[in-house]
Amino acid sequence: MPSFDTVCEADFVEVRNAVDNTAKEIATRFDFKGTSAAIELKDKEITLTGDADFQLQQVQDILRGKLAKRGVDVRFLDVQKPQKAGGDTLRQQVLVKNGITTEQAKKIQKLIKDSKMKLQAAIQEGKVRITGAKRDDLQAAMALIRKEVADLPLTFDNFRD
Repeated sequence: MPSFDTVCEADFVEVRNAVDNTAKEIATRFDFKGTSAAIELKDKEITLTGDADFQLQQVQDILRGKLAKRGVDVRFLDVQKPQKAGGDTLRQQVLVKNGITTEQAKKIQKLIKDSKMKLQAAIQEGKVRITGAKRDDLQAAMALIRKEVADLPLTFDNFRD
């Protein structure tokens, strides 16, 4: 039976490249000279460091610009509140979303069920597999999901005919 997977995964190679480019720009910009402004990536977590909220916001803006240039959707970023680090510095965590949460997956599953199309949606470890008899129904489901679930950067892969 034809099927496809609905996933929410960032391209981590491009995320790493965007973080590296942001670090280079921070090192060369005049307004960051002599400050504690920095950025680093560990696993799926980006850490921003700066002297003030304004500086953290500038680093975030640079990062968003670099991600957009590399084709990574900024909706993957989950920005946490800034916290005090040692001295006068602030530290802010930015989590990179990976996978669909169970609540979001149930929302997609309910959306497919309520659409009255002859499709089945199954939740599988951070993704939703949608199967049906007709390829046209699957394409209509993709359009419906894109329209209704706009707050997530969803992609569709593993399309089988």
